[in-house]
Amino acid sequence: MGSVHHEIVQFSGRVQGVGFRFAVLQLAKEYDISGFVENLPDGRVLLDLEGSPKEAAAFIKAIEERMHGFIRLTERTNFQREALYVGFEIR
Repeated sequence: MGSVHHEIVQFSGRVQGVGFRFAVLQLAKEYDISGFVENLPDGRVLLDLEGSPKEAAAFIKAIEERMHGFIRLTERTNFQREALYVGFEIR
């Protein structure tokens, strides 16, 4: 399948219990990305995605704009790897 842009994003702030994952799932439908979003035990939300660097950046920016009142910090790590995901889901 080939190498694809992969990004792991961790959102901190008041990001659990506010519809954050559902908002991310709805936004994902507007972008050519795949992966998942899930709550972490420490109160952060993890976004694990694959897609083009341009789509990934636009998607993350859209999340930050939609949920700006809840996000205190966004931490991003990206690299290339084989594609693992088909579609986008909440875990």
